[in-house]
Amino acid sequence: MSHPPAAARALLASALSVTALPATAGCSIEGEPRPRWFSASASAAASPAVEQPAGSGAALTEAQAQAALITAADLGEPWGPTRGARTWRDGLLKATTEDRECQRLLDALYTEEVFGAPRGPHATSAFDDADSDAQVRYQIAAHPPADVDRTLDWLKSLPGRCGQFTAATTRGGVQGVEVRDLPLPPVGDARQALRVTLAGETEDGELTYLTMDLAAARVGEETVVLTHAGLGEVYAEVTQQAVRLGAERLTEIRKQARAQI
Repeated sequence: MSHPPAAARALLASALSVTALPATAGCSIEGEPRPRWFSASASAAASPAVEQPAGSGAALTEAQAQAALITAADLGEPWGPTRGARTWRDGLLKATTEDRECQRLLDALYTEEVFGAPRGPHATSAFDDADSDAQVRYQIAAHPPADVDRTLDWLKSLPGRCGQFTAATTRGGVQGVEVRDLPLPPVGDARQALRVTLAGETEDGELTYLTMDLAAARVGEETVVLTHAGLGEVYAEVTQQAVRLGAERLTEIRKQARAQI
């Protein structure tokens, strides 16, 4: 299929216009338990960057966080607002394994709360790829920078700790799980991404192969978390460019917020 390059081009074009941002946001997705967006619909190779001091400004308001979200227009066709959670979330991601750190990763993938539940202003958007049924969920929330950096270091350690392991689903299936590092553009103050693949079969013997990118970047007091997953093709370029665009947009919103103080 030819749409992934088009989607990447749309993201890059959006990144180039990041300085022309609205002062207000559209609608956000209201939270629901495990994971918070299940019943909601969406609103509208890297080199190290120069690190900035942690905690370099006050957290954004919820309206400002909403203004910093990526949109379906940023992703381009065939992406659109989500139609809801896919069956593979409970069927494949809700799984258990013996190693505590690998279990922590599985739990983070399922809940999509790698830094814990937001304790302050936050905003979320979610999208579906109409061609491949892949899904993207993008969230912005304020977390203590030191805690975020420790969690990013933990994520960085997982390809070595949990590079390959097996996990049992709640339906009795066994999956082989592989965890690899995924390079990100040099954006934000700190960042890390993983590509996780889960291979197994259904009760009927049908083979399943789920790919899930988990990416996070800290920008001052806020943290961007993106998941991009599906049973078909999941293009790393979409993950990488979405994180780039989102972090640059968040940086610009933070500058606007400081200018208004």
